[in-house]
Amino acid sequence: MTEIDSQKNIYLFLHGRMDLKEKAMNALTAKGFANDKVIMALPNEVGNVGDYMAMLWMPPNPDHIKIQQITKVEEVKPDDVTGLWKGVSKDDIESIPLE
Repeated sequence: MTEIDSQKNIYLFLHGRMDLKEKAMNALTAKGFANDKVIMALPNEVGNVGDYMAMLWMPPNPDHIKIQQITKVEEVKPDDVTGLWKGVSKDDIESIPLE
């Protein structure tokens, strides 16, 4: 398992579940990420290689957070669902419970 560098940014994808934002933030800070390193993912702004993505999984009723590391960022024409994140490649790193 890859060791997580909690000093890097982590982009949080709630998949429309704003009601779970506090639980997700608590889980990520318990994992060692500072509040200011957790960034709400936006479709028009992506992270950098080495940063992380945290996705509530599996929609629509997630019970854990899938943490992935960004391995490649390609320039793409954004789509309606994922925006510029369409051009981001990533590897699964870890899964943490959403509690």
